[in-house]
Amino acid sequence: MTILVVEDDRAIAEGLSYSLKQEGYDVRLCENTKAAKQVIEQELESITLCLLDLTLPDGSGYELCQLVKGKADLPVIFLTAMDEEVNVVMGLDMGADDYITKPFRVRELTSRIKSVLRRYSKQTSSPQSNTLSIGPIEVHTLEAKVYKRGQEIVLTALEYRLLMIFAAHPGQVLSRAQLLDRIWDVGGEFVNDNTLTVYIKRLREKLEDDPHQPEMIQTVRGLGYKAGDSHATP
Repeated sequence: MTILVVEDDRAIAEGLSYSLKQEGYDVRLCENTKAAKQVIEQELESITLCLLDLTLPDGSGYELCQLVKGKADLPVIFLTAMDEEVNVVMGLDMGADDYITKPFRVRELTSRIKSVLRRYSKQTSSPQSNTLSIGPIEVHTLEAKVYKRGQEIVLTALEYRLLMIFAAHPGQVLSRAQLLDRIWDVGGEFVNDNTLTVYIKRLREKLEDDPHQPEMIQTVRGLGYKAGDSHATP
């Protein structure tokens, strides 16, 4: 498996390259946006995961993430020295799969890489139905598209992930801690209760007939949330 590492700090880049090679990965290293774009355009089929520094001398990891996601369903993890919540949400809205703030421990990073790769492996290797329904909502899982009564509803990456968690546990009460854990696979350090509340609200506004009296994503007072009944069709 080959990891594309885009990092302009040479010391960090070389340390990452060495550590990842020790874990058995091949590494494609780029120090700026220009070089990374060339790799993405010409060698993306050989890349397994992208590790992108957010702040680069000639651009940003955001634009590289958009470029990658526009071409292939590859996992992306952001590296950044900025830990403001707005940057976390923005990166995930663009489709990033995880986000780690410098300074970080290499062991933590490699653990997250393995976690993200496991999740992608399950998505591609396990049998899935083509359509999952919750009330009037249909999720076309192979295309990762959501429809309400035939009209497409555009969701961000995190909104879609949250919807899939509810759809996979119909009628089951999920605590806020459980939702955070399932979203992140690493305990949810980068999302607090307020952020989760915002995403629940966004989902309801997009999916419910009456967001103030939700039927698909219901609040179970003092416990968490649960989704209405769902079913899958081949």
